[in-house]
Amino acid sequence: MTFDLSLTTETLEKRQQHKSSQNGAACSDASGVEDVFDPTYREKEGPKPPRIIVWRNVIMMTLLHLGAGYGIFLIPSASLSTLLWSVLCFLISALGITAGAHRLWSHRTYKASLPLRIFLAFANSMAFENDIFEWARDHRVHHKYSETDADPHNARRGFFFAHIGWLLVRKHPDVIDKGRKLELSDLLADKVVMFQRRYYKLSVLLMCFFVPMFVPWHFWGESLWVAYFIPALLRYALVLNASWLVNSAAHMWGNRPYDKSINPRENRFVAFSAIGEGFHNYHHTFPYDYATSEFGCKFNLTTCFIDFMCFLGLAKDRKRVSREVVLSRIQRTGDGSHRSG
Repeated sequence: MTFDLSLTTETLEKRQQHKSSQNGAACSDASGVEDVFDPTYREKEGPKPPRIIVWRNVIMMTLLHLGAGYGIFLIPSASLSTLLWSVLCFLISALGITAGAHRLWSHRTYKASLPLRIFLAFANSMAFENDIFEWARDHRVHHKYSETDADPHNARRGFFFAHIGWLLVRKHPDVIDKGRKLELSDLLADKVVMFQRRYYKLSVLLMCFFVPMFVPWHFWGESLWVAYFIPALLRYALVLNASWLVNSAAHMWGNRPYDKSINPRENRFVAFSAIGEGFHNYHHTFPYDYATSEFGCKFNLTTCFIDFMCFLGLAKDRKRVSREVVLSRIQRTGDGSHRSG
């Protein structure tokens, strides 16, 4: 009797979470429910489909990481200006994912002016993690069907799969099917998103590889060899792995102060490396909050960036969860590990 009652309580809590997320999104300019967990999805019974390796991706990722490893050995020979430029490129690339593809286009947690959207689109191309449309579509599928066969990087399939393995094999049929059924009219109507999608390969060549390499070579005489392997390849590999840690480490290690019934965790190392994306238990509990954390700018450079853009008048309408709602959720579904800061 006790076991059955606990299951019923857990089911009710998840349904209440779903309803609360819908209400919060509706109160925040109708951002929709495409990024809210769907508890009605059921995985198909029977054997799983065969895992088909995409050898082109395996070879490219292997070569990239070998090149990045070589770039580490070149660091002592790089000038200080080149190293600082590499850090700047890392931050711009990361913002293209965190402030752009993630918080703006996937979750619609704030509104950005045309100049800011253009900047974030170029920054997203520098990150080279698929175009904005594809990234946002897959991320909404991830939230709606988290830790199931329909999740592109289902963490229940292990760290390696959630980190990089999902890019080395064909998508599970449910991922493709659910992605096709999502409401994506907001992305299709965004001219910046569609322009970037149309010219994505060219923009990647320009922003991810040419610009990071050309600037140190042209402006302060860095060798093309060093400029290619450090600001381009090494920086690119670091951005990728920082992003992937959100899918892997932040779904496995850390505490769950907001909802103990879901996998995503609070992981401060990931928050630091991914400039604010490691407060993942909070984010999956309240996906419509622009800060992805209740602590504002703490370990959260992306939130600082969005706040600064609002200060400059380039962004507005930041969506935020009230303190009362957060505390209520902590008491109702948290694991008891919450701290005030």
